[in-house]
Amino acid sequence: MNHLESLKRHTTIVADTGDVDAIARHKPQDATTNPSLILQAAQKDEYRDLVDEAFAAAAAHSGGEKERTEVFLDRLFVIFGREILKIIPGRVSTEVDAILSFDLEGTLAKARRLIGLYEEAGVDRERILIKVSSTWEGIRAAERLEKEGIHCNLTLLFSFAQAVACAEAGVTLISPFVGRIYDWHRKNRGVEDIAIEEDPGVESVRRIYDYFKKFGYATEVMGASFRKAGQIVRLAGCDLLTISPSLLEELEATPGEVELCLTVDGARRSDAERIHLDEKTFRFLHNEDAMGVEKLAEGIRRFNVDARKLEAYAEKLVTQPVLT
Repeated sequence: MNHLESLKRHTTIVADTGDVDAIARHKPQDATTNPSLILQAAQKDEYRDLVDEAFAAAAAHSGGEKERTEVFLDRLFVIFGREILKIIPGRVSTEVDAILSFDLEGTLAKARRLIGLYEEAGVDRERILIKVSSTWEGIRAAERLEKEGIHCNLTLLFSFAQAVACAEAGVTLISPFVGRIYDWHRKNRGVEDIAIEEDPGVESVRRIYDYFKKFGYATEVMGASFRKAGQIVRLAGCDLLTISPSLLEELEATPGEVELCLTVDGARRSDAERIHLDEKTFRFLHNEDAMGVEKLAEGIRRFNVDARKLEAYAEKLVTQPVLT
């Protein structure tokens, strides 16, 4: 028994990568992707045929360069998602561009477009999670999408207010960013490390998990953005954990069993008190969390940079008559 095998007994393991081969090696239940992961994978020789397929779709489009670039990118995300779903039994998360983080209607349109392409490719929408930023606008868009049968993964989630708003909106899944919360507090305290027993990223997920389970919310909690294996182990029992290939390998190489840390019974005994959030209350409570405010803004900026890099890569391809 190793830590990864043991962890799988308590928690659904999700691979945080666009590398199809890495996913096949680790055999997770689900997988998540984002623009930077897709860009890394698309530049590998072994995935050239997938890039060529997206390029062919773009080349056949009658629109201008901007429209063909968008067609290429949408197809590329869906093609990689389709291939990932051939080797995992569960779901894949596909991300809406960060530039739409404050654009409710734009988010709706992009999510519907991606789902439509998946369905054209023969993939049931039940196997897709659309990743949307956990802004007020993103949460409201996800609420509407869920009512249409389009399931959502709310990403860039740092504050408790974001988590509660997502649960009240009925979204399928949230991704609290453990590692980035840890990064902020480590920098804020001026320390090299924080003991795992006091890790604020781990504690954030525990608090959310306890709240959701105590008050019966169906929204799943998926810890994300880990910096070290200890953070993952301390969240054994969480609904899902999305883990990079390097940390999956570390867990697999570590012998022993993982102790169950999060349970529904434990959550029901917690001292959490229920709150309700309208827009004003959400914005105020989120604003009270300096870490949440700073990391959400930074995360959107960073995701946007990654998306623009992928867009530049796409533009370079679609302006060529053939791939070389």
